[in-house]
Amino acid sequence: MFRIGHGYDVHKLVEDRKLILGGVDIPHTVGLLGHSDADVLLHAIMDSMLGALALGDIGKHFPDTAEEYRGADSMNLLERVAEICRENGYTIGNIDATIIAQAPKLAPYIITMRENIARVCGCDVSQISVKATTEEHLGFTGEKLGISAHSVALMVKRNS
Repeated sequence: MFRIGHGYDVHKLVEDRKLILGGVDIPHTVGLLGHSDADVLLHAIMDSMLGALALGDIGKHFPDTAEEYRGADSMNLLERVAEICRENGYTIGNIDATIIAQAPKLAPYIITMRENIARVCGCDVSQISVKATTEEHLGFTGEKLGISAHSVALMVKRNS
């Protein structure tokens, strides 16, 4: 049995914050604002995985009102989401994610992002696709006010 989920996240770019995407600390003049590390890529991926199984979203599992998640490393949250999926009898078939950012250029970091995600989810890197695009200077991402990400997850029922 297969289940498909979609995830989306967006965070504002601000000074005095790190830019972390896919668990990679990317050198940049600004970073993403959020209760956790604001890793929009991982947040979209987690929402797609949870959504595929009708288990809510990351706000349900890791509320931004909870102090325990202030500054949280989203790689740890992703690892927990992968565990939740396994507890519900599902593993990743594949994930296809896209980061929308005008800057910085993300191509040099994509393989490391894919490896990070595969490692914590317990799957092969070939099951994880991460792409990056711009919006040609249009909208809030094009104006460098924020970064967003979309993800689609195909979750597969494990054989018992």
